[in-house]
Amino acid sequence: MALFQATRAARILPQGAACLRLLSTPALQGPPALPATAALPPTLSAIGLGAPIAKRNAGVSVLGCAIAMVAVGGCAQGIGQLFAALVVGMARNPSMKEDLFTYTLIGMGFLEFLAIVVILIAGLLLYSE
Repeated sequence: MALFQATRAARILPQGAACLRLLSTPALQGPPALPATAALPPTLSAIGLGAPIAKRNAGVSVLGCAIAMVAVGGCAQGIGQLFAALVVGMARNPSMKEDLFTYTLIGMGFLEFLAIVVILIAGLLLYSE
């Protein structure tokens, strides 16, 4: 301890060094001393099992959201293929234009619903704790 105080007095280490703050965390200080008169049974919070779960890192949320948003690109590709098939179908049989367009709109509705669900799941992944 004397060596630490001497280096601190000589200003070799900054006074607010982040590595020194690590030693003052409650996890490294040990359990608090209980009075001798109060012999309490160990509870879940005393052992640390009742402590709240630590918040997930923000990077994990963003990564999960980005992976989920890849499916929106798949929905866009599906809509492109759907309209390409409509154009090919109308070129082959122009008399079925109205029926093909109706089927295309139904398929597009399913794809848009899938895209909305994916965006909602991505939002849940991003903002959940």
